[in-house]
Amino acid sequence: MRKAQRFTFRNFFHRPSLTSSMKPRPVNVYSFVPFSPFAMLDPTILTIGGIVLAVVFIEWLLDRWSVMNLADQFEKVMRFILPVTFYGALFYFFATFMF
Repeated sequence: MRKAQRFTFRNFFHRPSLTSSMKPRPVNVYSFVPFSPFAMLDPTILTIGGIVLAVVFIEWLLDRWSVMNLADQFEKVMRFILPVTFYGALFYFFATFMF
């Protein structure tokens, strides 16, 4: 049989209890998104990243060689293609990511 604790109304509100009536329980915590940095080494992601870097390098070379007309046209095309490629690769990464 448990021993009951008695408190007066005044002591209940003005002084904290010396013993806790609740016992801590062990809590199991699980991660819903296990993420590893090695997941970015997917060959498809690396290929898309390499293509994007090659395109940027070609545009830099055209600008450096003073072929401004061709570099400007290249930039106009890449202004649309690069964001589409980025969001496509991001979608592919999360669609094929193993949880």
